[in-house]
Amino acid sequence: MGYYAGVDLGATNVRAAVADDEGTVIAAHERPTPQGPTGIAVTEAVLDCLRSACSSASVDPSAVLTAGIGSIGPLDLAEGAVDNPANLPDSIDRIPLTGPVEQLIHSDRVFLHNDTNAGVIGERFHSDRNPDDMVYVTISSGIGAGVTVDGEVLSGWDGNAGEVGHMIVDPQGRRTCGCGRDGHWEAYCSGNNIPEYAEMLYEDADVDTALPVEDPDFSAKDVFDYAGMDAFADHVVEQLAHWNTLGVTNIAQAYAPIVVHVGGAVALNNEELVVDPIAERVDEYVFNNVPEVQLTSLGDEVVLKGAIASALTDGTGDRTRMRR
Repeated sequence: MGYYAGVDLGATNVRAAVADDEGTVIAAHERPTPQGPTGIAVTEAVLDCLRSACSSASVDPSAVLTAGIGSIGPLDLAEGAVDNPANLPDSIDRIPLTGPVEQLIHSDRVFLHNDTNAGVIGERFHSDRNPDDMVYVTISSGIGAGVTVDGEVLSGWDGNAGEVGHMIVDPQGRRTCGCGRDGHWEAYCSGNNIPEYAEMLYEDADVDTALPVEDPDFSAKDVFDYAGMDAFADHVVEQLAHWNTLGVTNIAQAYAPIVVHVGGAVALNNEELVVDPIAERVDEYVFNNVPEVQLTSLGDEVVLKGAIASALTDGTGDRTRMRR
């Protein structure tokens, strides 16, 4: 039997798993992502997770044939590393990944993807239809997408394709994104930006609301918790639905996916308020090739499962390319 490994490197946690040649997870391990002092500490955490998962599975790391990695970005694919990750301290300027993992498992078959590309690989692998044209969108602290067209995962020359959160949805640019540009989808609808967007709408409307908009701890969760009970919260949710639908429409027109899977904490925790409105409205905006829009079936393990699927299928998620 051959063994395969997957890694999910996020800004908060690192996960690793060992699976058999059918993709069934034998053992997994998780630990917090180090916040410093340098990127090497993060690399060591990845290796530690892999060693621990292998130990729990009673598998020597050298018995792992192939590994897949789904990671925060931005990536430097040529060097197999994360370069200046935006959601980690500035001291973590570079995180080597593929080289150290190759040394651990004694194999040069290590596939590195940004986390959303790992997500679409996982969706493709676990789909009943295994379609060649699909998208995985994450709406979480940020917004991004993994895209498969004609069976090819679109990585881009540097591994950073799919930054759809930085598509312009508002030409008036009333909100400035964390990247410093105006009008980006992420500036309105990501978990980190929803509170500030709600505050802007509150200042515009000057209405009474139970939403704690002036509380320093005001969060996206508050907006969704008050929906259905507070008229202003409903207004905010309606505006979010508008921008999210525009974002998915842009994706549909650009890539013609058959299905769009939506994940990330904002979507997973608020399916009826986030995903359902997109599914209900997208056909009003898309010129042709209206996709099916649905919540991911892989939950918050979509990136890890995608990394394992990548290891099994030469980085594609295509079951016909499973290694035996």
